[in-house]
Amino acid sequence: MTSLSYPNESPEYRAARDALLKEELALREQIERVAKQRRALPPGGLVKEDYVFDERVNGKDLQTKLSELFAPKKDTLLLYSFMYSPDMAAACPMCTGFLDGLHGQIVHLDQSINVAIVAKHSLDKIHEFAASRGWDGFRMLSSANNTYNADYFGETDAGQTTMANVFVRDGKKVRHFWGTEMSFAHAIEGGNMRHLDQAWAMWNVLDMTPGGRGAQFYPSLSYSNE
Repeated sequence: MTSLSYPNESPEYRAARDALLKEELALREQIERVAKQRRALPPGGLVKEDYVFDERVNGKDLQTKLSELFAPKKDTLLLYSFMYSPDMAAACPMCTGFLDGLHGQIVHLDQSINVAIVAKHSLDKIHEFAASRGWDGFRMLSSANNTYNADYFGETDAGQTTMANVFVRDGKKVRHFWGTEMSFAHAIEGGNMRHLDQAWAMWNVLDMTPGGRGAQFYPSLSYSNE
């Protein structure tokens, strides 16, 4: 492994940086091992039902089945449960921050998989909020009239929660493949569930900096300098 050397760095810095690099490389290998193990999961359970979502397309309100969210030749669906319901004063800032970043990748993701965002709110409120964020590339769904969120852990008795689920089309059937179950695990010390870290660039960029994620910082719906 080639060791780099930046201008004016001390021997102590270089030794510590080389040691850190070994850990970074080990982490990279661990990430790939976990991804490989995830891809090797046996077939998941058939979906409980072919859920009917409310959807608005070109100004027209429609009812769309879960099975209809799969485009031809794309047998994978990422369905993100967005915390926004009539019981909430505003949309979840954390979910919003994550989706702001994901939206920038949607044109690329669409080449390989299907992506949709579901919230248990009215279509009017969902589209009003999406428009305010510039989310014109997302397929936005309402689960106000079905039990999808409850069945696939986008809500609990305490209300809406954050969850991403991946489904696969198996012939004419749809199966669950994987979900971000770390959102229900114990938080790490000094952190939170980090169930979607691998897909959230903001936190990963902050991890590269001296201050890290910061003990008090969380995304907001707006900032004073806007």
